[in-house]
Amino acid sequence: MKEVTAAIILKDNKVLIAQRAPGENLAGKWEFPGGKIEAGETPQECLKREIQEELEIDIEVLDYFAQSIYDYSNGTIKLLAFFCRWLSGDVTLKVHSRFAWVSCPELEPYDFAPADISLVQKLKSETKLWQL
Repeated sequence: MKEVTAAIILKDNKVLIAQRAPGENLAGKWEFPGGKIEAGETPQECLKREIQEELEIDIEVLDYFAQSIYDYSNGTIKLLAFFCRWLSGDVTLKVHSRFAWVSCPELEPYDFAPADISLVQKLKSETKLWQL
């Protein structure tokens, strides 16, 4: 099982989501950005590295949020999600075609990657989180 991370970056009662670019795995699907954990790397280190590589922003990884296990056709992943705080930088898209800051009610119409769907549902059910 491959372990990957996802950043739940909340700011001003909105969360950052990104759409996978054409030609990328899961092209067109929305996700909480993150990536594969490399050997010898903690999930928190992975998130900081991946967010810097993919979006060119610096984040602080805060608390663990949830996990999602999903069986894709090319293998099973365990997605580990953490709350994060944006520290600096302007979003530059590298493996995504779009990004958005959305409120809880606005999450519904987005076509999320299958592994991210349970994270979306948990976020929607825990409205107190939106006060971060």
